[in-house]
Amino acid sequence: MQQPRFPLTVFYDGSCRVCATEMDRYRKKAPPGRINFVDITDPDFDAGAYGKSLDDFMKQLHVLDADGRFYLAVDGFRAIWQAMPGSSLFGLLGRLVRLPGVYSLAQIGYRLFARGRKYLPKKSKTCDDTCPLDHRK
Repeated sequence: MQQPRFPLTVFYDGSCRVCATEMDRYRKKAPPGRINFVDITDPDFDAGAYGKSLDDFMKQLHVLDADGRFYLAVDGFRAIWQAMPGSSLFGLLGRLVRLPGVYSLAQIGYRLFARGRKYLPKKSKTCDDTCPLDHRK
């Protein structure tokens, strides 16, 4: 993976309780100016402005760097972790997940999480009817 250029823009599903909680954790820990967060369930979000569909964004984490490169899924998390101070737990995770066996396991784990995410608790009771992620599939 190429070294991302900061600031990053992280696109996340704000209706997913797990996703939103994780992004809140990153938001609190990120150094100022390193990461911007975009909730893709916001009615004003326009996926087409990034050359993608909302379904593309809903399938996996997308992180956009300052050079316009997208980092997806596990690579997206690695980019986020690289934006954190190097001595932190996130810096350690970023280095650890680069190891070949660990990277493969992380990819498998992420795919399983992404497929099952629609069954996780939502952030709002009304989300079942209004969220773009189809919970009935």
